[in-house]
Amino acid sequence: MRDVRVVLIGGTSHAGKSSAARVVAKRLGFDCRSTDKLARHPGRPWHTAEWEMPPHVAEHYATLDVDELIRSVLGHYALLWPRIEELITDRATGDGPGLVLEGSALWPTRVARLTVPHTRAVWLTVDDAVLGDRLRESARYAEGTERERYLVDKFLARARRFQRLTHDELHGLPHIDTTGRSVAQVADAVMAGVEAG
Repeated sequence: MRDVRVVLIGGTSHAGKSSAARVVAKRLGFDCRSTDKLARHPGRPWHTAEWEMPPHVAEHYATLDVDELIRSVLGHYALLWPRIEELITDRATGDGPGLVLEGSALWPTRVARLTVPHTRAVWLTVDDAVLGDRLRESARYAEGTERERYLVDKFLARARRFQRLTHDELHGLPHIDTTGRSVAQVADAVMAGVEAG
């Protein structure tokens, strides 16, 4: 692992990317960042302690069907890619600390075309039912109004479709099923995948 400077962890929302990335970064002594922090699109359609959902986010999920939601997010990720590629290149070839970068914006075919040295990538997947359970728990689905649950259902439909599309684009690239695994076990699998890469 001495030659690895950047570890990329992709996958759909709630596949376990953020949790695994934090553990892997700590083990390696690397910084940890999310592509969501570069530009969020448009955000999750529910409130959290740290984030109050703006009206435009609710409108986005309420008015677009799943195909339109997918086209919208994929278009956003395409526009974001130059910034991501620049960040990866800077960290892979620089002298500072290494980087674990996680996010759904790490689209497999774009990552596969990277010619940046010292970079490894892995994608996380999760069973559809488990994905639904994780997402609903995060959104406090049972406590929501009918409209709030509708928005969460739209986000979940988009997340499931996104996962299928991502999986179709892997073409032999490394991926890990996080279903039934603890965060530590997922991090172990990511480390093993990076070692093997």
